[in-house]
Amino acid sequence: MPALADFRPRTPLTQQVAGTVGASGRGRTREGLWQRPALLNLISDVLMLFAAVALGYAAVVWFLSRPLFPLHEVVVLTPPAQVTTAQLEYVARTAIRGNFFSVNLETVRAAFEKLPWVRHAEVRRRWPDVLELRLEEHQAVAYWTISDSGETQLVNRQGEVFAASSNADMPAFSGPQGSSGYVQAKYREFSEMISPLGKKLVALSLSAREAWQLKLDDGMVIILGRDQEKVPVAERLTRFVRAWPQTRDKLGVKVAVADLRYPSGFALTPVGDVKAATKGKQ
Repeated sequence: MPALADFRPRTPLTQQVAGTVGASGRGRTREGLWQRPALLNLISDVLMLFAAVALGYAAVVWFLSRPLFPLHEVVVLTPPAQVTTAQLEYVARTAIRGNFFSVNLETVRAAFEKLPWVRHAEVRRRWPDVLELRLEEHQAVAYWTISDSGETQLVNRQGEVFAASSNADMPAFSGPQGSSGYVQAKYREFSEMISPLGKKLVALSLSAREAWQLKLDDGMVIILGRDQEKVPVAERLTRFVRAWPQTRDKLGVKVAVADLRYPSGFALTPVGDVKAATKGKQ
């Protein structure tokens, strides 16, 4: 049992401090979020603004998707040379969806670019119901055969390979996949080098080991082989072009193969000996 001296009753000052603390706590409770009208009004205005924007956007989307602005015509501004009218009509029927505002121009453009001869397409809207179409077609300059697979495609002026059918009289290129641009550049170089012969280069081949082979319009095949540090292929071909007129007159026979892989000369195979020469090289 505690001693009587340890008992201290609450004084008026203690009661006053407790009452002050309690009053202060009740005052802070009354100052919460729901007791701040200005803040509540601001939050309400912001929410109403967002709701109005969302409703307005939904209304605009709904209005533009209505059949009020139908597309009636696709105008081709660049007359096609290889692409047919039937192909263009088919893409227009299958790829164009929606009205003047909702049609996806990128989807339509991609659909036209899938046509065999189309290199690039551009699609624009023209008020009130027209789509304008501009086409850039491939301009084929050669046939291209991938040496690995044997698949035949076409090469355009930019050295790009594309899949299409053609009956045009063009040179034939072949080489590893991805080398079409390099082969095309070499074709122009080699064509200029053999021009003194009065012959046309009709085929150019690059093997996987980077060996070159040319075919002229008279049927003669020129084997250049690989580029050598001491005697590059350009030097060997130039030497052959200079020596060929006199050599041809002295031979008096038609040559089927000219092998230029030798550092100081070249070997010739007459037409009748082509099979035997080919078998010996194997």
